[in-house]
Order: sequence, then structure tokens, then C-alpha cells
Amino acid sequence: MSKLLIVGTLAFDKIETPFGKTDKILGGAATYIGLSASHFDVESGIVSIIGDDFPNEYLQLLHNKNIDTSGVEIVKGGKTFFWSGKYHNDMNTRDTLITELNTLEDFNPVVPASFKDAEVVMLGNLHPAVQNSVIDQMSVKPKMIILDTMNFWMDVALDDLKKVIKKIDVITINDEEARQLSGEYSLVNAAKKIHEMGPKYVVIKKGEHGALLVNEGKMFYAPALPLASVFDPTGAGDTFAGGFAGYIAKTEDISFNNMKNAVIYGSNLASFCVEKFGTERMQNLTKDEVLQRLHQFKELTQFEIELE
Repeated sequence: MSKLLIVGTLAFDKIETPFGKTDKILGGAATYIGLSASHFDVESGIVSIIGDDFPNEYLQLLHNKNIDTSGVEIVKGGKTFFWSGKYHNDMNTRDTLITELNTLEDFNPVVPASFKDAEVVMLGNLHPAVQNSVIDQMSVKPKMIILDTMNFWMDVALDDLKKVIKKIDVITINDEEARQLSGEYSLVNAAKKIHEMGPKYVVIKKGEHGALLVNEGKMFYAPALPLASVFDPTGAGDTFAGGFAGYIAKTEDISFNNMKNAVIYGSNLASFCVEKFGTERMQNLTKDEVLQRLHQFKELTQFEIELE
């Protein structure tokens, strides 16, 4: 069984959308990635940091999904990372209302010995220097290192970001971030520029408009499944990344053709995430539901055409 190492935040989120709002609920990139990857037969483990205010029931939820949490540091008397945001009517833009780093401010990840040989490493959105320190701790070169980042790190830690980008295989970012990192407006040109920085594969997430996969001149585009209702987009990108990473770890195939399937699996799982607030939908998602929607994806994208 392949191992998947997930490095990212376990957090509290407080979310407001046009459809309602929540109090503090379970959030964090590593949470969404882990829940998504749990749909594949892989041995996954999370490296993160929390305060002792983080409910044990949340850790138990991860254990119940066969996610190893021995790499989660619990700081006595510490407070867990907290984020609060409000989405606009288009659900594509949001305002960050509160960001409290708390224990995350002093996060020095320690990879458990049992995961230092993980075949796939998923680096969630953290400071690039923290992401780099994880790569340096691996005892065996992973088959694939996937990195997520955001425009904030491009603003405040661009040199560190460029250093870690040289060491990875796949970068997953949204269209706005791709444009900022590359200085190119065209996403095709942006992907080419980012590819030249080091990653073999560039995945550009376009939210409700799907995802673009680029590798050395080859391209694949996966649409997002049209949904009747979207309640909360929080975590959709991380859910996509978890599905992508989980599928790669399961199949152990890093060819371009298999990456296409990984993009579809990631998009499929992300389509469930947005249907309820926070992680609620992902906590109870069944394999039958995932399979049924995969068939919908296939019908959406498959067609026959005669070419002369």
C-alpha cells in the first residue's frame, strides 16, 4: 500500500455565504486533503500543529478515516489556527475577516519516521520555507511531490517559494495565482513559465470553470460538474488536491494520461465538498455517491465525432 504524506493546517473556520453562516467549525487544508484522499486505498498521515482547544472528536474523525495523526503536534495551552471569511454573491470572491495564526506561527513540522519514505507528498498551503523543510526530511526521494500555494506567499516570500518550486513535481494554484507568479495573463503562457521554474506538471484550478493540466506542451482540461446548489466553496481546492494526490498514490502511475484521471477524480470530489458548509459533506460521503458522480462526469465530457 502506498503512503501519502499530507502537510498542512488543521483549523477552525467561521464562514458566511449568501446561503447562511456558521460558528467555528472544523477546517484547514490538511483536513480537506485527508478526507478527500481517504477515498483511495492508501496509507495517509498528516503533519500539522494544533492547540489543546482542538476537540478530540475531530482527531477521532480523522482516525476513523484511517488517517494517521502521529505527526500532529498538540501545544498545551495553545490555540488552533482560526480563519473567518465572507463570500460575495458570485461565490468566487471573498473577504477574509479574521486570521489568527496562533500555534501555526511557530510551526516546525516533524515528519514521523514511518512517513519519511512516503511515495507521494502533498504540501498544503504553508510558508514555502516550511514546505521546503519537509522535503529535506524525507529519507527517500518521493515519486511525486505536489505543492499548493497562494498569492500571499508570492507577495511576502517569493524567493523562498521559488526555491521550493524547483524541487517539486506538481504545483496546484488557481488562475489568479498563476497569473501573478508568471506575470502572464494567458493561462497557457502562465503554465509554460511556471513549468520552466521546475514543476513537471502545472495544475491551474478555475473553480466552477474546471481545471487545466499542463505538461511540456501537452494540455488537458477538465470541466467542473454543473451543480444545482453551491453552499460553501471553502476547501474545494484542497479537496481537489486530496483527490488528485490520493489517486496518484493509489495507482503509483505518474504518466500524463494518468494525471488526467487524477484531475477528474479531484474535480469529482471537490464537487461534493461545496454542497454543504465546511467538511460536513466530505465526512459522510459514500463510495457509491462518488462512483455515481464519476459516471456523470464521464457523460458530461465524452462524445463521439467523425473526423475525416
